[in-house]
Amino acid sequence: YVNGHAKKHYEDAQIPMTNHKKTEKQEKVQHTVCMDCSSYSTYCYRCDDFVVNDTKLGLVQKVREHLQNLENSAFTSDRHRKRKLLENSSLNSKLLKVNGSTTALCATGLRNLGNTCFMNAILQSLSNIQQFCCYFKELPAVELRNGKTAGRRTYHTRSQGDNNVSLVEEFRKTLCALWQGSQTAFSPESLFYVVWKIMPNFRGYQQQDAHEFMRYLLDHLHLELQGGFNGVSRSVILQENSSLSASNKCCINGASTVVTAIFGGILQNEVNCLICGTESRKFDPFLDLSLDIPSQFRNKRTKNQENGPMCTLRDCLRSFTDLEELDETELYMCHKCKKKQKSTKKFWIQKLPKVLCLHLKRFHWTAYLRNKVDTYVEFPLRGLDMKCYLLEPENSGPESCLYDLAAVVVHHGSGVGSGHYTAYAAHEGRWFHFNDSTVTLTDEETVVKAKAYILFYVERQAKSGSDKL
Repeated sequence: YVNGHAKKHYEDAQIPMTNHKKTEKQEKVQHTVCMDCSSYSTYCYRCDDFVVNDTKLGLVQKVREHLQNLENSAFTSDRHRKRKLLENSSLNSKLLKVNGSTTALCATGLRNLGNTCFMNAILQSLSNIQQFCCYFKELPAVELRNGKTAGRRTYHTRSQGDNNVSLVEEFRKTLCALWQGSQTAFSPESLFYVVWKIMPNFRGYQQQDAHEFMRYLLDHLHLELQGGFNGVSRSVILQENSSLSASNKCCINGASTVVTAIFGGILQNEVNCLICGTESRKFDPFLDLSLDIPSQFRNKRTKNQENGPMCTLRDCLRSFTDLEELDETELYMCHKCKKKQKSTKKFWIQKLPKVLCLHLKRFHWTAYLRNKVDTYVEFPLRGLDMKCYLLEPENSGPESCLYDLAAVVVHHGSGVGSGHYTAYAAHEGRWFHFNDSTVTLTDEETVVKAKAYILFYVERQAKSGSDKL
């Protein structure tokens, strides 16, 4: 599944039709399917989708029943027993010494379901943002099965309908499975199924962009939370957590939710007409900021050339907020001049979020392909000071603009459609590296060397240290 074994069978089964056209009968023959032995869902590689239909003889259902019988057999029980022994031994081997005493690692990896490292890296990062994660873990569980299927194993089909899936519920279950220490790796297949159902862009098993997935995930969680949840309205749930609802004024697409309460900030977009001097201001809510890596740092240097100045996160933030003259393709429609004119643009941050998510634009389109900017960007682990980017810095306290790093998503490889995603995240004062199923303890020196793609900074609550960017 992960190594493309079933997909290879599909590719080998394709008969090249060179001399004559495919007949309708041949078209039907070449639909190659595979079945998941855990959920019993059937997937067609040709259609790139799950299969709802069965054959006239009910062969798909017969395979499911056969697999269920195997599962109950002594052979399978013995196999599960052996697997459990292996899991326990690997869990026992994941011990480390902290202050002289041996303790279990407790961290749980996420299995790769076939190029799903983009999802795993984002999930592990979000699971280590405590305020956000705790909110979902404390939500009441929702039982999606009805009375007839309760207690029986079910498999997913498209015929269940969109009303029977809940992204919030599957996200909650996934977060609950992490950090409980009972297993070395968790398979997020139920969550991935819901992602396929409500986010068609992510269907299939090709590599996806982690930042794009994060935005879709947060947007859909936000939309679902605006409705009811298990009979309890979203506003009631949010009011119970006063620390989230208090002082939260940032709303995106309707009412506020935990998504906007944690990640929501507000930008002021200031545009000035260079002909008549008319100033236009508008406020834009944001969940993350996408920062360009300045062009002077993008060129790859050979070993014979001097390294030159190192790009820092501050350079990227300054490039984002500095006054910029809009080019000919972005002329501003001046209401006073009554036509498009040359103008300048500047961003100010009007309200900082509790968790500041910074996305470094590493992928850029050229005439023929999408290139990756592989430049290393230096970023602080502690004390990122955002005060100089604020619209009204005088209204902010000395500590309210300082942020400490919680998680980093890294893209390894050269292209957006290929490569691999991993994540670094801090949990209870220790840094971990999340590489799908594998979780390893790491150190700060390793984290700061990473070529960051997405950075998650958490607002500092108490006074600690004076390191600033």
